[in-house]
Amino acid sequence: MPVESHDARAELMRLYAEADALAHGARCTCSDAKGTAEAFCCHFANIGREPYVTAVEMAEVARAVRARGGMPRRRLALAPEQRTCPLLSTAGRCTIYESRPLGCRTFFCDGHGAARAPRNALLELSRRIAGLSVRAYPRDRGPRRLTSALRDIVTVF
Repeated sequence: MPVESHDARAELMRLYAEADALAHGARCTCSDAKGTAEAFCCHFANIGREPYVTAVEMAEVARAVRARGGMPRRRLALAPEQRTCPLLSTAGRCTIYESRPLGCRTFFCDGHGAARAPRNALLELSRRIAGLSVRAYPRDRGPRRLTSALRDIVTVF
């Protein structure tokens, strides 16, 4: 039986709170980077990958984008091959930070200190979010790259 959207969001936010608790103490120095060569989080070309998101996570991203009035209008002035997250502000900050997907909450680039969340606990959280997404969106095709998923919602804004 599908999960009602309000219930799915409430459960997702509880799971995100667990992830945040697991990641407590991890910090990132990327926001202090002087240039993209020093920044890794949210700079997909630098890290060579990007987060995958589920349908329930994208519903939360879409809600956050709507709440802020749409996608960021001005992107970072970077060359396309530097592929940054489309949700970054011109200052390089996440515009939907409180609603960011699990992959964004738990990515630990080289800018993070020694503090890292327990891998097995994060994998279990990921499985629980995937299960929630299947219950809430049974016809969804499964996790996909954030930029691909964003293209699907961008036409709404």
